[in-house]
Amino acid sequence: MVFLGSCSSDDEEYVAIDEPLEFTVPSNFPEPSYDLEANPPTKFGFELGKKLFYDGQLSANGFISCGFCHEQRHAFTHHGHQFSHGIDDLEGTRNTPAIQNAAFMTEFTWDGATSHLDLFPIIPITNEVEMGETVTNVVNKLKADKEYQKDFSLAFEDGEINTENFLKALAQFMVMMVSADSKYDKYVRNEAGGDLTDQEKEGMELFEQKCSSCHSTDLFTDGSFRNNGLPPNPQLNDVGREEVSGSADDRYKFKVPSLRNVEKTAPYMHDGRFGTLMAVLDFYDSGVVDSSTLDPLLKQEERLGIALSLSEKEAIIAFLNTLTDNTYLNDERFSEY
Repeated sequence: MVFLGSCSSDDEEYVAIDEPLEFTVPSNFPEPSYDLEANPPTKFGFELGKKLFYDGQLSANGFISCGFCHEQRHAFTHHGHQFSHGIDDLEGTRNTPAIQNAAFMTEFTWDGATSHLDLFPIIPITNEVEMGETVTNVVNKLKADKEYQKDFSLAFEDGEINTENFLKALAQFMVMMVSADSKYDKYVRNEAGGDLTDQEKEGMELFEQKCSSCHSTDLFTDGSFRNNGLPPNPQLNDVGREEVSGSADDRYKFKVPSLRNVEKTAPYMHDGRFGTLMAVLDFYDSGVVDSSTLDPLLKQEERLGIALSLSEKEAIIAFLNTLTDNTYLNDERFSEY
């Protein structure tokens, strides 16, 4: 869809054409879940979404932007921070998840608090220890900003600065954030640069045998919520999915994260308790704790967890490193500057 919008510069009127952006589904990916017809990405819509993503005005203190906790070079995670940090240096209780391939996801956040990408930004904006603001206040700030008045007039046919258009712009930016150009992708698509070493191939085979039941498809997640046997942190009392569903059957279940760019997204788990991939695999090998909601896949033949030798762990890590997409991590379309 092409929108026409007008804006003025030096008292001269001119017409700007808002061109649609092409959303390409990688050949090894499933079809997107996001309704692209309801909110088709456009040049000005995407640029507006990017501007909003990096704007501290979305927070109560005018400093904490979405990009503050979602750093591109680390697949839009808060690298090195166990928990997300927000306004007044307050600390949350969960590790910042990566932002990538959101158009293919059906539920968002560790506990699946929303099933629509358009609504996802409301959660951090209104969280009292993250951005600590209200959507109403954010929209009012934008309405008072002459630059945003122009930006919204170019990005949307009605030109309105309202909650719907605000959230749609952010969604357009995130929809276009597709990571699908890793060494692994080149390998499965038979493209140049996709030659895997023997250890990486061994790791891929082990991964398919021992990990892909949950980290499935080339998104490397099945999008489900599972209790992986992580001992609960007594100080946090985080019950996971149960907080959203209200069902005790969901206690300690968290969303299975995508493993794309996992080499760059430490620390790991919903509470960021592991600093290395080796520590994660050590946990699955010998640290899984039983409970009534433990995933059945981690309790087979009277053994908890996944049996892994040191060489197998090293091979799996070598394979996981092939999921690093440097094109995505350095794509200037998504960069703040």
